[in-house]
Amino acid sequence: MLFHLDAGHAGRDAKGNPVTPGKRTPDGSMLEWEFNSKVAEYVEAELKNYQNVSVKRADDRTGRTDVSLSERVNRANRDKASVFVSIHANAYGSGWNSANGIETFVYTSKPKEAVKLANAVQNHMVKDTGRTNRGVKTAGFYVLKYTNMTAILCECGFMTSREEAALLKSDSYRRKIAHAIVKGLVECYGLKAIKKESETPKPSPQGKVFYRVVTGSFINRENSNDRMKELKQKGFDSFLDAFEKGGKTYFRCVTGSFASRKNAENRMAALDKVGFDSFLESYKK
Repeated sequence: MLFHLDAGHAGRDAKGNPVTPGKRTPDGSMLEWEFNSKVAEYVEAELKNYQNVSVKRADDRTGRTDVSLSERVNRANRDKASVFVSIHANAYGSGWNSANGIETFVYTSKPKEAVKLANAVQNHMVKDTGRTNRGVKTAGFYVLKYTNMTAILCECGFMTSREEAALLKSDSYRRKIAHAIVKGLVECYGLKAIKKESETPKPSPQGKVFYRVVTGSFINRENSNDRMKELKQKGFDSFLDAFEKGGKTYFRCVTGSFASRKNAENRMAALDKVGFDSFLESYKK
């Protein structure tokens, strides 16, 4: 499954000036994008622990460009994403006030799968943070109306509440929100965790066979680095293995080392689904 994450609005330009005006706490101590982008980063990192999952961002990761709503939607539609999750911090008025709590939005037509996902994510966010449950609501937001896939928009607390602004600035709260979003996705789509023990084989008796999944072999190291970046964008971590052959140095992208051939073949199948050719290499240790 391909998940598109959207950190709402944008951060600061190269000169350090806010890109999106007005999207900040009343005292200016936090831009909304600072919260949104960090939560998206944590969600992406967690989703990489699940099988057959890849993640992309609809926004600019650097925060230096306020990507238009139409382009955010177009990116997700072009990639034929399965799910679109837009992450925001809420606000009421321009000064400090008592508005507070968490709410999640779906489009006004109430798509069945979107409502199901919104309820799951909303319930986990409220349960994990203890904040006020403002419920699942409908709205005609652009990113909900024009996306071709299941789409939700999360408002994770009010920047205009002194109490919630302090939470929105804290790393622990950001991680709680991210984890809750992931739990909602896992619940709705039955995502299966990658078994970590298969990734890093434990010390074994001399002569036991292990398996590497190789996803590209290059003479040019820069080309191998480009391949590793492509793999990471699709949710696959890899490492570089250099070797000599015929007086030349080659660089291989290794996308997993396994004690079980079956696990290695499962990784190859997952790579094939997102367009990467790979081959199996056995070795003794």
